[in-house]
Amino acid sequence: MEIGRRIFIGGAVAGAAAIGAGLWWRGLSAPYVAAADHLTAPLPSRPETLDLVRFATLGANGHNTQPWRFSKVADGLAIAPDFSRRTPVVDPDDHHLYASLGCAAESLCIAARARGLSGEVGEAGAEGLIVALLPAPPEDGALFNAIPERQCTRSAYDGTRLTSEEVSLLEAEANVHGVAAIWREGAEVELILDLVIAGNTRQMDNPAFVAELKEWIRFNGAQAARTGDGLYAAASGNPTMPEAVGRILFDAFFRKDSENDKYADHIRSSAGIFTLVAPSNDPAGWIAAGRAYQRMALRATAMGLRNAFVNQAVEEPAMRADLVSLLDLNEMRPNLVFRVGRAPPMPRSLRRLPEAVMD
Repeated sequence: MEIGRRIFIGGAVAGAAAIGAGLWWRGLSAPYVAAADHLTAPLPSRPETLDLVRFATLGANGHNTQPWRFSKVADGLAIAPDFSRRTPVVDPDDHHLYASLGCAAESLCIAARARGLSGEVGEAGAEGLIVALLPAPPEDGALFNAIPERQCTRSAYDGTRLTSEEVSLLEAEANVHGVAAIWREGAEVELILDLVIAGNTRQMDNPAFVAELKEWIRFNGAQAARTGDGLYAAASGNPTMPEAVGRILFDAFFRKDSENDKYADHIRSSAGIFTLVAPSNDPAGWIAAGRAYQRMALRATAMGLRNAFVNQAVEEPAMRADLVSLLDLNEMRPNLVFRVGRAPPMPRSLRRLPEAVMD
């Protein structure tokens, strides 16, 4: 999972207990390892278009559906929404879809600038956006180096706090795109946790939501490598298994009480929670929120920090309204909610080949 959520199925408790030992995921399948290695290969010093697209697709995205299409335009690349890969139950207004476009755009811009291209975004909106790739002085740096390493780490963290300087560095990355990053820690996290639990409960009581989620789960490395998308079970701390068995166990063990308990454990083990608020509640604002998140996630990675989304607090309208009140946002829409802390890395989600997302 990326922007959307994480999953837990039968055996998750044993898997999560082994995370600290770093042992349970060493047996990842050869197809998965090969795909992951190809995905995160270094960007050539003189990248072709497909090389830049590969780095763009390393951006976060909802349910790892990768709802984007790339095409060459004069002096750059266009990124358009791919509505065939939308998730209408969890994301009925396509908010997460457009935020996903922003994540891809930001990774593309940073990678392009590191290789002597301008990486400037023009006007963004419902049709997507265009990234200019004109010659420019190279701008290498920590964010670029973090692109292949960034992940949504869906595990328990070590509970240590962030320093005020660390929080400020992360907030500054969101401000680059005019997005407010609201930080909550300590006792205030419990108030957001209540909204996450309430939102998760509503979603799991909705059979359509559960069915949509199940369709995007990839139960083993071979399946994940074959599709190049979806929510790879191991990335959420779950044991891998044949797809047919996984579907049966999902139906048998995916329960809201155990899911809520895990969310509580994961959030309470984190240093705190960020909520991102874009200046407008429209596709342009949602794209800006995605760009801001991607910068923050890359900065966090460069700082040795982990993060993971807890978006149930904004996916359900009632919980989103409560979060607006809690954060005193008036008419502003909270876009993305994610926790931050310290933890070992997890297996990563895969991506489709660049050729598959190019028009």
